[in-house]
Amino acid sequence: MKITVIGTGYVGLVSGVCYAEIGHEVVCVDKDSAKIGMLQAGEIPIYEPGLEKFIAGGRLADRLSFTTDLPSSVRRSELIIIAVGTPPLPNGEANLSYIDGAAQEIAMAMDGYKMIAVKSTVPVGTNERLADIIRSRTDEPFDSISLPEFLREGTAIYDTLHPDRIVIGAESEAAAHKMVELHSPLTDQLMVTDIRSAEMIKYASNAFLATKISFINEIANICEKVGADVLRVAEGMGRDRRIGPSFLKAGIGYGGSCFPKDTKALIQIAGHVDYEFKLLRSVVEVNRDQRFSVIRKLEKCFDGQLAGKTVAVWGLAFKPNTDDVRDTPALEIISRLLDAGVHVQAYDPVATDNFRLLLGREGVSWHGKAMEAASGADALCVLTDWEEFAQVNLGQLQASMKRPILIDGRNVFDEENMLNTGFMYDSIGRPSLKQGMKQQMPVLQF
Repeated sequence: MKITVIGTGYVGLVSGVCYAEIGHEVVCVDKDSAKIGMLQAGEIPIYEPGLEKFIAGGRLADRLSFTTDLPSSVRRSELIIIAVGTPPLPNGEANLSYIDGAAQEIAMAMDGYKMIAVKSTVPVGTNERLADIIRSRTDEPFDSISLPEFLREGTAIYDTLHPDRIVIGAESEAAAHKMVELHSPLTDQLMVTDIRSAEMIKYASNAFLATKISFINEIANICEKVGADVLRVAEGMGRDRRIGPSFLKAGIGYGGSCFPKDTKALIQIAGHVDYEFKLLRSVVEVNRDQRFSVIRKLEKCFDGQLAGKTVAVWGLAFKPNTDDVRDTPALEIISRLLDAGVHVQAYDPVATDNFRLLLGREGVSWHGKAMEAASGADALCVLTDWEEFAQVNLGQLQASMKRPILIDGRNVFDEENMLNTGFMYDSIGRPSLKQGMKQQMPVLQF
């Protein structure tokens, strides 16, 4: 099949690359000529493991190309996939201006029947809105399709090629059949439904996952007060098949481009139909407050006197294996530290450049190695669970710091390993070392 993907962000670029990988002819379109120039030169504008190799393979096989020319790309293709951004407006609603613009340009370029699929995350009813825009500008026939994505940054290639399910929203039986045929090499878990339900599935899925994260963080906060260990609580919960272990990892909350945006957008969607989504409002509130647990723990260590201290921060991306810093907890945490008069020494394996642009403030020194960032610090805060942090030599780390204080916002470190150090160690939902963790019963394996 000849496919055009409009938008070369995470969703569009990964989707286009993977469609090419399974044998289709794909052209990826973007208005950003600098980004297209990078891609044409074999450079990758985002950090995503495996993506560079797949792009090189697609181009070598002559199945993948990049252009700024939308009209010619539309005319050559049977399937047009819209994967442009839907950033949040100040009130939390999704900004559909890029979607609307793409629909208008598609309509003006059409020269025959097309299938037009929306992969961007959009409010319920958006596909109908786009269909009206297209019909108002062309008499050419087309079918509208909702094709929500469920990939995770950091594992996007794997998630696209090995999906849990594919959801297809279509009104046309012929278009639905074509979409089933397109995706059947990836999985047999194909669900065909109406367009509005497909649009809702995306929001409902992300809202539920965000709810699990906020729930386990609330449990973690209670665990700290009653002396329980949230890791063991989460394991016990996760062994129940009705609950499952995924997204029960306590920490400083979710970030990124999806969960914060989609939860707020769903609250707005509910409000527009006169329904107050009280549960989801609480999920958002809990998540925002949870990131400041690191600040509260630091203040406790220093009796509220943070001014003049040097704090090392490991991890700036919202999650490991990505350079994405959109709505990363590190932004508000570091901003709060700077406001308190703290000097921050920061390190991230790949996200530093993006974060520096996002922060736009003085008072932070940027380091190319984790140990360099920790050197001479009064405390270390871990904000992203990169694998390299778990592998660090704790003895060397302790020796490099001014004071052995470690606030683990992602529960990266093993408790037993920490017991053999002189660190004052505090994590999320686990008894801190200074509270006598040595007396805990070990987990026995049977």
